[in-house]
Amino acid sequence: MPKKLPLTKVSAKPARGVTPLLAEVRGLILAAREQVARAVDSGLVALYWHIGRRIRQDILKEKRAEYGAKIVAALGRQLEMEFGRGFSTKTLRHMVRFAEAFPDERIVSALRRQLGWTHFKSIIYLDDELKRDFYAEMCRIEKWSTRTLEKKIGGMLYERTALSKKPDKLIRQELAALREEDKLTPDLVFRDPYVLDFLGLRDTYAERDLEAAILREMEAFILELGVGFAFLERQKRIMVDGDDHYLDLLFYHRHLRRLVAIDLKLREFKPADKGQMELYLRWLDRHERKPGEEAPVGLILCAGQRHETVELLDLEKSGIRVSSYWTDVLPKEQLQKKLHEAVRLARARLAEKSQAKTSTKRKKLR
Repeated sequence: MPKKLPLTKVSAKPARGVTPLLAEVRGLILAAREQVARAVDSGLVALYWHIGRRIRQDILKEKRAEYGAKIVAALGRQLEMEFGRGFSTKTLRHMVRFAEAFPDERIVSALRRQLGWTHFKSIIYLDDELKRDFYAEMCRIEKWSTRTLEKKIGGMLYERTALSKKPDKLIRQELAALREEDKLTPDLVFRDPYVLDFLGLRDTYAERDLEAAILREMEAFILELGVGFAFLERQKRIMVDGDDHYLDLLFYHRHLRRLVAIDLKLREFKPADKGQMELYLRWLDRHERKPGEEAPVGLILCAGQRHETVELLDLEKSGIRVSSYWTDVLPKEQLQKKLHEAVRLARARLAEKSQAKTSTKRKKLR
C-alpha cells in the first residue's frame, strides 16, 4: 500500500509584495459591490413608486375605500405567489402610501440616489408634508443611515429646529433652496433644545463640569449638533485691550462655511450674554475668519431662556442663536407636548410681529 504523503497547509498569508495589490483589488471589489447594491435599491425605489402610483390611480378612479382595500389585497396575493414577499399586500400598501406622500416623480428621482426603501418607509407615514420634506432632504444632505433617521425622527429634530417655528410659506422656500441648491441655512442647522442626556450629569454641577463632559463625549455631542461640525478649540483665548477673554468651545461648520462659537451657561439667558458673544464674534471675524468664509455665528447654550427677552434683543441680526439644553430626556408624550407648544407660541409671536408691521405701514400711508 503506497505511503500517504503528509498534507501541506496552504498559507492564507499573501506572498511578499502582493499585500498592496491585494488591498487595492479588495477595495475595488467592495466598492463595486456597494455600487451594485445601491443601484439595485435605487431601482426598487423607482419600481415601488410607479407601482404605488398605478394602484392609487385605479383606486382614486373608483373613489371607494372598500374597493381599494379589496383590489390591493387581491393584487398582493397574486404578486406574492409569483414574485415573493417583496410584493405582499402589506408592501403594496406601503407603495401606495409612498406615491401619496411623494407625488412628484422628479423629487423621488433625486432622493433615491441617497435614500433607500427603508429610509422612505420611515418617512412616508409622518403626518406633515413639510416634516416629510425636511427629513428626506436632511437625510440626503447628511447621508443618514436608516437607524440615524429613525433616531432623529424619534428625537423630534424637526420640531427642535428654528425652521419649524417659521410660517409654512418660509419653510417651503428654505426646503426648496435645500432641494435645488443644497443650500443649508442656520435655521436648518441650529436646534432648541439640545438634548445632552449622554453627558451623564446629575443634580448640581459647574460650567467646567459641563464643558469637561462635552469634551469627554465629543462624538455624541457632535452627533447632537448635526453633521458638518468640526471641533477646533476649547477655552479659546481672545485678547482685547490687554484683557483676556475665553470662549468655551469653537467649531467650524463645513456646509455653512463659517466658524461657530459656543458659550455655555448653567443659568437662564441674560441680556448681558449678547454683548459678550458679540465681542467674541467680532474678534473671530477680524482675526480668525479666512477668505471665502461666511461671518462667524454664535450659539449660547443655557439652562433656560425667556422668549420675550430673546425676541426683543433681535439676536439673529447679530448672528447669535440662543438654545436651551436638557441633561435628561423627557418621556415621549411630554416631549411632544412641550415642543409642539413651543412651535405654536413661536409662530403666534411671528404672526403678531407681522401684523404689527403691516399696521405700522398702513398708518404711514394714511
